[in-house]
Amino acid sequence: MAMIVLCHGAWSAAWAWRRMRPLFADAGHVFHAPTCTGLGERAHLAGPDVDLETHIADILGVIETEELTGITLLGHSYGGMVATGVADRVRDRVEKLVYLDAFVPRDGEALLDLVAPELARRMRDDAARDPEGWRVRPNPVPPDTAPEDLAWIERHRGDMPLRCFSTPLRLGAEPSCPRHYIYATRIAPGDPFRPFYDRARIEEGWTAREIDASHSPAVTAPELLMRTLADVI
Repeated sequence: MAMIVLCHGAWSAAWAWRRMRPLFADAGHVFHAPTCTGLGERAHLAGPDVDLETHIADILGVIETEELTGITLLGHSYGGMVATGVADRVRDRVEKLVYLDAFVPRDGEALLDLVAPELARRMRDDAARDPEGWRVRPNPVPPDTAPEDLAWIERHRGDMPLRCFSTPLRLGAEPSCPRHYIYATRIAPGDPFRPFYDRARIEEGWTAREIDASHSPAVTAPELLMRTLADVI
């Protein structure tokens, strides 16, 4: 049995993982899926001051109040930024870090440092055009998303504060627990995740594997994702 704590992706929330909940339960795992401030059912808390550290604090709060130990942190996409920060703050409670097509920052890096310059510029321009100066619109969903899933996703995705992407992550040191990287091979244009997969293939303390899916397999390929995760959790 694994104690899994999710750090979900940008513009998303716990709702996007609802297909995974019964799969984790059937496999005997405990799955905590907190929603970060300003998204999903917590959209009413969105604002310009929400940043990466806010979302790290969200996950730390769940770990502390639920008194969780022996944790497998699962970071998807932007959630890799959050998971890395959480693992740094509670090293004695995290046993594994699993990155699912996710960013893997080093000390002092912000997400905007890890994407192509044109995407970083688009995010900053979005915020500049926003009347309140902070909202970044969602990226396009993968093209293999079913029409009914596209309608579901578009109903619930929300804008992200620019500061979530522009805040540098400060780390005491590289995470010391075992780390696993799962790379989605149905690559989107401008794919920023290949460098992290390549890093995981050569650095000590990592395993690396692929999944034949696009960027959000919790939505598009939940059973395949569960089989893939079973090897690392």
